[in-house]
Amino acid sequence: MGTSEWTMKAHFRYFCFPMTEVFAGAENIISSLGFTIDENVANILQGHSGIVIDKSMKYAPLDLPLSRIDHTNIKGDRSKYTGMERMFIQSIEECLSAASIDTSSPDTLFLFSTTKGNIELLDIEKAAKFDRERIYLHEMASVIGRHFGNPNTPVIVSNACISGVLGIVYAQRMVLSGKYKNVVVSGGDMMSEFIVSGFLSFQSLSEKPCKPFDKDRDGLTLGEGCGTILISADASVYRDVPVKVIGGAGSNDANHISGPSRTGEGLFIAIRQAMKQAEIEAPAFDFVSAHGTATDYNDEMEAKAFGRAGLQDVAVNSFKGYLGHTLGAAGVIESALCLQSMRRNMLFRSAGYDDHGVSIDLNVIRENKEGEIINCLKTASGFGGSNAAVIFQKM
Repeated sequence: MGTSEWTMKAHFRYFCFPMTEVFAGAENIISSLGFTIDENVANILQGHSGIVIDKSMKYAPLDLPLSRIDHTNIKGDRSKYTGMERMFIQSIEECLSAASIDTSSPDTLFLFSTTKGNIELLDIEKAAKFDRERIYLHEMASVIGRHFGNPNTPVIVSNACISGVLGIVYAQRMVLSGKYKNVVVSGGDMMSEFIVSGFLSFQSLSEKPCKPFDKDRDGLTLGEGCGTILISADASVYRDVPVKVIGGAGSNDANHISGPSRTGEGLFIAIRQAMKQAEIEAPAFDFVSAHGTATDYNDEMEAKAFGRAGLQDVAVNSFKGYLGHTLGAAGVIESALCLQSMRRNMLFRSAGYDDHGVSIDLNVIRENKEGEIINCLKTASGFGGSNAAVIFQKM
């Protein structure tokens, strides 16, 4: 390593970010598979999918596979909080029950990842029950922050489908900078006619449950849910042993408003930058949790990016076959499952995958299997050419 290169790396470490470890844990998931992390993992291990054919015609004028939560199980005051706010609050409370932090401390930040927030308030009858400002993302976040007595202005990350992963990366940087000791990262989105009609207009929805990386894949399946992960500088605040967040990055290839790069360039850049920060190379990875939407272009793009990064032999899966695409919540929910996979030393099957369907010969996980998982990569890609990657490491 040349002197100038060493100097640049040292400056980045010691002046930009103090030598601080960053931890992740106390994860919660609210999804079609359950309202706790244990319920979700148990259903995945049993091979259950939360995707069902919705015949209600509530969201679209056709039968459509969707991954919906049981809204009757969402707690909270319906006159005071919207359905989305109550789901955020419930998920955060479950997360905080597995940790010991002071949410009223200025050292704690709340960060929300979402694409649509209180989208239910597009309904005139529901909107009439709340202030007009409530439909704005910043107001929704402020309401939830006040519920937990937090004095800080909450952060909103709303960057298409990378919002959840990018939120974790941002939280890691906030802790590394020393600005906050704890960041509660919560990602959530709800089903709506507006969202379903938008994806239908792209002709990107499958008529059957999605099949990521499979040769018969023909589109994605939409889902809804909420996930929360506590990011902290202190490993002792967690009830269970946390994992470390050792690298993360985002990129934008500006390829197209909705279509991903055909070469995987943007995602490759994000992965490489995350690996540089983590100071590990491709052979060190034990597991990759892909975005895996099951659209023709997304899966092919990801496969090429993984191949370019030297990750084609690493075990890879997509959780979309269990939970559908939960939009701004996906990165947090799927990262929570990554943490569980690492703690349990269990590689979860990639639901919907039967026959290989991308140009790179990826090592897609066909069956649940035990295996030591030390280093895990989570990726995400979204509209507008956005990409993100975060790396977790077992302590």
